[in-house]
Amino acid sequence: MLPRLPGLLAPLALLALIPASAAARAPVSTNATVSAADPRAAQAGQEILRQGGSATDAAIAMMLTLNVVEPHNSGIGGGGFLMHHDGATGLLESIDGRETAPAAARPDRFMGADGKPLPFMQAWPGGYSAGVPGNLRMAWDAHKKWGKLPWADLFAPAIRYAEDGFDLGERTATALRATQGIWADFPEIQKLFWVNGAPPPAGTRLKNPPLAALFKRIAAEGPDAFYTGQNARLISAAVTNAPKNPAPLTEADLATYKAKPRKPVCGPYRAYTVCGMGPASAGGVTVLEILGMVERFPLAQWGKDDPRSWHVIGEAMQLAYADRETWLGDPDFVSVPVSGMIDPAYLRRRSSLIRLNKALGAYKPGTPPGAQPRTASLPQPESGTSHFVAIDRNGDIAAWTSTIESFFGSQLIANGVILNNELTDFSFTPEKDGKPVANRVEPGKRPLSSMSPTIVYDAGGTPIFTVGAAGGKTIIMQVAKALIAHFDWGLSAQDSIAHGLLFFNGDGLVLEQGTSLEAMKAPLEKLGHRVSVNRMGLKANAAERLPDGHWQGAADPRSPGVSLQE
Repeated sequence: MLPRLPGLLAPLALLALIPASAAARAPVSTNATVSAADPRAAQAGQEILRQGGSATDAAIAMMLTLNVVEPHNSGIGGGGFLMHHDGATGLLESIDGRETAPAAARPDRFMGADGKPLPFMQAWPGGYSAGVPGNLRMAWDAHKKWGKLPWADLFAPAIRYAEDGFDLGERTATALRATQGIWADFPEIQKLFWVNGAPPPAGTRLKNPPLAALFKRIAAEGPDAFYTGQNARLISAAVTNAPKNPAPLTEADLATYKAKPRKPVCGPYRAYTVCGMGPASAGGVTVLEILGMVERFPLAQWGKDDPRSWHVIGEAMQLAYADRETWLGDPDFVSVPVSGMIDPAYLRRRSSLIRLNKALGAYKPGTPPGAQPRTASLPQPESGTSHFVAIDRNGDIAAWTSTIESFFGSQLIANGVILNNELTDFSFTPEKDGKPVANRVEPGKRPLSSMSPTIVYDAGGTPIFTVGAAGGKTIIMQVAKALIAHFDWGLSAQDSIAHGLLFFNGDGLVLEQGTSLEAMKAPLEKLGHRVSVNRMGLKANAAERLPDGHWQGAADPRSPGVSLQE
């Protein structure tokens, strides 16, 4: 039996197997747990659960707290994706809170006067890159559907940290140092985060009084206190009159923003059903493509220390990402062949390209069923983001990935809120080979994202695993790697996300420095791969259902994050 997933984006063969009541009979959770990338956010979620809050309540409290204590990565100035499993009904639903391009945005926004795409460092800081934030509207919609505690109660932990102060974390201190050279043009953000004219060290006590005041207004009045009135005017002014790359973002852009319910995208892997976000997330589809291509190989038999495992994973990864760059985009603007991309027959054809004795060397997109002629976009760099998960005693699961994109987003700030730079997730080049690029800038459009909140079900329709990550385009591979490590190699959720990562760049495969994967370099090179070893900015959070029915959270040891029980 499989979970009850109405309107599921899945292969037709899978749809035919879904009974309406399967997941409704799945047992509820016997405990509650949270996992977040910062201990203070996890504590906020735990606090809300102890007050009788739902998983959604706890996730909202964690998102708001991360806005304060991890300001370089996420917050209400950005957007996110939320996957929600209802423990009582078995329904799996998702909400798209991705940022949108303002009405004034045009496909050539990131093209220079010379007709060439702007360098990323020129496009990133300032008004060009700022999109209309979606996290808060998504939180409100989620709370209306699945919340239990009063809306205002969810703001209490974040308000305490913003008002009373918080100790600057090492990762945020590192981000402050990394952006120091950019901030010469951005005095407003300096005022909030610099001390004595310079980035402060980790452990420095900081406060954010304007954000505390804004949170109080939103807690009392709802999200309109953010999207309309004085705050909307401040956001509009910050972007429209930005000290660098000013660009119109109007009060109407903010007032008309809507988070969107989306159909989850699900597919089989081994004996399980893996469910993730559909477009404008690339996460769910690309994860399923990778899993679908490696499924025919005996990864469990080979194990995590066999170069064949990583060769196959590396080949599937690069083939799937080639499809990602060509076929995926905002489904409200372009035709996205989701069903074709995860069709078992298509994945078998893609997998047949993988040879055990030699690397392909060139990784071109396929032509999935239902695909319209299109050319690949040019990927842009990504970083930042935060993932967190909450599971309550009723068995509800909220898996949320939140982002403002790069460190400190656009570097613009309004009422203590850092505004995102998500528009740099669009392809800078609007056309290629005379055809429009799927992920080009258009008014009201949502840029393609790698965020991949994921929930996995067993054959009986019971949710047994959830995972998500931060780290730009590595997010998809962090999730795929965690799933393979857990379900093929038998690693715990904690060890699955802690295991080293294989990724790729324009020069070939990249192995995570300081991990067991370094031993794979020579064997992979013998197969024809170009291989480098580098550090990676990774950060994942997960939870697994143990044999006794209890949930156990997991937090990436690369970050200060923790998991806590209620």
